[in-house]
Amino acid sequence: MNDDFQATWPEHTPMHTDTNTDTTARAPSSLPLKQIVTIRLDVDMLNWFKAAGPGYQTRINQILRDHMDAQKADKGAAA
Repeated sequence: MNDDFQATWPEHTPMHTDTNTDTTARAPSSLPLKQIVTIRLDVDMLNWFKAAGPGYQTRINQILRDHMDAQKADKGAAA
């Protein structure tokens, strides 16, 4: 549905100080495309993310990305 949607602002900000990832070095023009989705989250978890201030969706995305990258690295190390 929203395959052509791309943020026009640099929304991707790292939540950690690890500068060893390729996501922190991306130029704004190479940011990944964003897909608008609906996801059901536990209320207490959503409130926790929102309590940290604006950008909670970006923080959720970053945590999911970190988990995805770790899973990929685990699979690569096992091969």
